[in-house]
Amino acid sequence: MGFSKDNLKGVLLALLSSGFIGASFIIKKKGLRKAAAASGVRAGYGGYSYLLEPLWWVGFITMIVGEIANFVAYAFAPAVLVTPLGALSIIVSAVLAHFILKERLHRLGVLGCVMCISGSVIIVIHAPQEHSITSVLEIWSMATQPAFLLYVGSVIVLVFILVFHFVPQCGHTNVLVFTGICSLMGSLSVMSVKALGTALKLTFEGKNQLIYPETWFFMLVVATCVITQMNYLNKALDTFNTAVVSPIYYVMFTTLAIIASVIMFKDWDDQSGAAIISEICGFIVVLCGTIILHSTREFDRSSSFRGSYIPVSPSLSTRLCNGNGELLKHEEENGSPSEEICLRRPELY
Repeated sequence: MGFSKDNLKGVLLALLSSGFIGASFIIKKKGLRKAAAASGVRAGYGGYSYLLEPLWWVGFITMIVGEIANFVAYAFAPAVLVTPLGALSIIVSAVLAHFILKERLHRLGVLGCVMCISGSVIIVIHAPQEHSITSVLEIWSMATQPAFLLYVGSVIVLVFILVFHFVPQCGHTNVLVFTGICSLMGSLSVMSVKALGTALKLTFEGKNQLIYPETWFFMLVVATCVITQMNYLNKALDTFNTAVVSPIYYVMFTTLAIIASVIMFKDWDDQSGAAIISEICGFIVVLCGTIILHSTREFDRSSSFRGSYIPVSPSLSTRLCNGNGELLKHEEENGSPSEEICLRRPELY
């Protein structure tokens, strides 16, 4: 392949990162299940007992190690080489979920995964190269331009709408709600991480950026966004099938992060029309893959739901009894008909 030593290091670090991040989904979910079994309150319904569960912290640390490896990989290899490898974490989590969590992904779901990964790869391959930045003040001027401020304002409004309107209504029946919050906040965290990472890199090179308040502001934004992401990612993992959450989160997060980067850094200004069209085509493929993945949840017979914890409305009972694999599994084990489960569910209120 003609890789240089630095490129080879970057690829190996990216592969290692994908392995750790993919495994972290599974480890954290097992921790969430243990915590829910012990306390009776799931993370998806406001429980925070998982913070006392050592297994969840093992998964959290595993994820941090993966993120650090991914961050370092960008120091050795270009983004166009490292970023697509992040899709491998989806495959890792899906395979581990099949063997460890007994979560099955249907053939149509596999097709959705392939489409999501292929579309994401197309987007990243045709994405522009990052511009050289010499000061955190330079990034601050990009972050305060009207176009990006409009994007930030839109993200904040959408997050508030999702949190206060859609989460109470359909947060536990629609996988796009929790993952949407994570992805929207994630796009802002990526921009802030880039800014903070550049500031630290310049500081290590002898150009101290810690004297600027903008550096500390970016650090505050990173902390806020990451905490929000972790909270709602835990809810998504505790509520939905891991093999569905992982690809959808990856697709939405990657897409929004690229859009934010394009707006903030004006990357498309130097691109050809063919490259831009290729990125749009990649986005369409990703969108189709996401729809296919979401539709397969209705046929998944091994979801992470546990009936005794799930309050639902009568209007949703039929859909959940058909789409919630764990309910169907519970029904088969106890020999009770699905109609009885659907009729009893509203009484949990």
